[in-house]
Amino acid sequence: MLTIDVLSHRLSSYLEPPQIQRVRHAYYYAEQAHDGQKRRSGEPYITHPLEVAENLANMHMDHQSLMAAMLHDVIEDTAISKKAIAEQFGETVAELVDGVSKLTQFEFDTPAEKQAENFQKMALAMAQDIRVIIVKLADRLHNMRTLEALKPEKRRRIAKETLEIYAPISHRLGMNDLRIEFEDRGFYAMHPLRASRLKAALATARGNRKELVEKIQGAIEIRLERETINAIVIGREKHLYSIYQKMRLKKKSFKEIMDVYAFRIVVDEVDTCYRALGAIHNLYKPVITEFKDYIAIPKANGYQSLHTVLVGMHGVPIEVQIRTKEMDEMANNGIAAHFLYKSDSDEGSNNSTARARQWVQGLLEMQQAAGSSLEFIENVKIDLFPDEVYVFTPKGQIVELPNGATAVDFAYAVHTDVGNGCVACRINGHLAPLSQTLKSGQKIAVITAPGAQPNPNWLNFVSSGKARSAIRHFLKNQRHHESIELGQRMLSRKLADANIDFDSLTEEQLNTLREGANVTSVDKLLEDIGQGNRIAFAVAKLLSPPEGSGSGGANIYSPLMIDSAEEVMISFARCCRPIPGDPIIGHVSSGKGLVIHQDTCRNINELRSNPEKINLVNWAPTVVGEFLVDIRVEVGSERGIIASLATRITELGANIEQINVDERDAHNSVINLCIGVNNRIHLANVMRRVRGLSAVIRISRNRN
Repeated sequence: MLTIDVLSHRLSSYLEPPQIQRVRHAYYYAEQAHDGQKRRSGEPYITHPLEVAENLANMHMDHQSLMAAMLHDVIEDTAISKKAIAEQFGETVAELVDGVSKLTQFEFDTPAEKQAENFQKMALAMAQDIRVIIVKLADRLHNMRTLEALKPEKRRRIAKETLEIYAPISHRLGMNDLRIEFEDRGFYAMHPLRASRLKAALATARGNRKELVEKIQGAIEIRLERETINAIVIGREKHLYSIYQKMRLKKKSFKEIMDVYAFRIVVDEVDTCYRALGAIHNLYKPVITEFKDYIAIPKANGYQSLHTVLVGMHGVPIEVQIRTKEMDEMANNGIAAHFLYKSDSDEGSNNSTARARQWVQGLLEMQQAAGSSLEFIENVKIDLFPDEVYVFTPKGQIVELPNGATAVDFAYAVHTDVGNGCVACRINGHLAPLSQTLKSGQKIAVITAPGAQPNPNWLNFVSSGKARSAIRHFLKNQRHHESIELGQRMLSRKLADANIDFDSLTEEQLNTLREGANVTSVDKLLEDIGQGNRIAFAVAKLLSPPEGSGSGGANIYSPLMIDSAEEVMISFARCCRPIPGDPIIGHVSSGKGLVIHQDTCRNINELRSNPEKINLVNWAPTVVGEFLVDIRVEVGSERGIIASLATRITELGANIEQINVDERDAHNSVINLCIGVNNRIHLANVMRRVRGLSAVIRISRNRN
């Protein structure tokens, strides 16, 4: 059983005695704070912070992270404040504890908006101190190891969240060991039957492969020894979730995946990596297209290694990774390895930290550009995809992009202004379409033009979260300004009918508009009008004098008059197709303006309980225009009946917009028509004329 003494002994391998003493102090403080509290499993609560600290100790994290792990639930679950922790353990530890505490409600049982907002908190906390997310990941790891104590529904919810958010984050930060455990435990919790069957198949396959694996490993070791290369050769096994994902996404059979043999070679120096590569290329034939040098060009998360694929004995494919011990530590622990190899001379760890901070900075930029927390989390999930493409700027700098990225993604990765202004690109010196998918190693030059702006169609092919977020942000701002301009034109026109000039409105009149419409600014009111969320006529009535006051203005409570079918920001509901002469009612719908229904329409019933959404409307006495209406004609079998119907309808000046025939049997058919008429009298004349045909059995108007 893990105790503070056992943990202290482990910490003595890399921490100074005063630092270990401070970690012990944090433990005793947390033990007292959580006194009497139990976990779902029935164990004392203090076992959880202790295990979280143990997870961090395995990564060789610093003493402040370990203290924060001991105290991470104190603010959330006890009466102790952040200030009290700061007084006892210092401001840095208090900030870490506070950062982790803010993330505790990040669960799938909350509404999507709350979940997304909590993720935004995580981004902010990570920006202040990257250790916040490392402590949080260690906390989640222990929660995943103790899922059995929870109900199945909650187990699946936490597992889903882990697979969708925490496993990709740990991969993005280069913490491979953590990612593998998250994925395998999440897989077991989400799909226990699939996981257990796959595990059994894997155990059988490994038993059958054992002899060949040992032969290949022995051959590699002998060849390296002959070249006087001191190396450790390890047979590398694919983990359960990785096999499952490959089978599911790449539509491969279990046998196809297990036919590949993988090995890792760990050496002392970087130049030895390349010597080892030459040695094994002499042993087995390499597949030329499968060589990747992640030492010269590290991955976005700081990962470094040489990757090659060989054709071994009996034609079996062999995957080999070659790296140094430090690179191996970085591959397993990622950003956490920075705290183990943190000397100034260690470029790898500093690069890893810089890349992590760069990613977090990118999160903050996306957060500012996103219109909502849901849009932000959607962009982040795009950004967490593990596959990368590495391309070069004209000056030779490396830019890392997600798989499937285009020149537009590249332009936004360079700078948001470059993305907004790009009009064309050159790939390896040749002009290419902006939508062309980029490949690693290409040199990209973006051509910009003053006054250029993003095209909405770019959203159909961009891959990076940053590009998607920046394009949407620009288009929203553009739509915002256009809506204000349109709203001002519409309101000016309606005010002019009441002999009021919009540009000459006094501050008092503007206040009347703001208060009457219950908005904070005139711009917001104009935007609502431009987007169709308010009716310009109804807003103009706020400034029109009441009836009888001498100016002939409309009373604010009088119904809105519908003058034509083409009136700006008025639409007619398809469900009931109102036409002049029908009793009508209106409601405001975003983007559609005032939607007119028949007063008897069932679809308006729910809105009647909210008077604010309902508008009183009437047809103007002089209403003009063509209004669509649906009619249903039941006819007997007769040659040329559709032609006869069409002739009679058009003779009376009505237009046929749509016709649909439903054959009931050999003798009867139902013809549904959508026709354009002027009003109810016009419709009645058309129906009377059609009813006079001998083949017509019944004719009626369709409602809802």
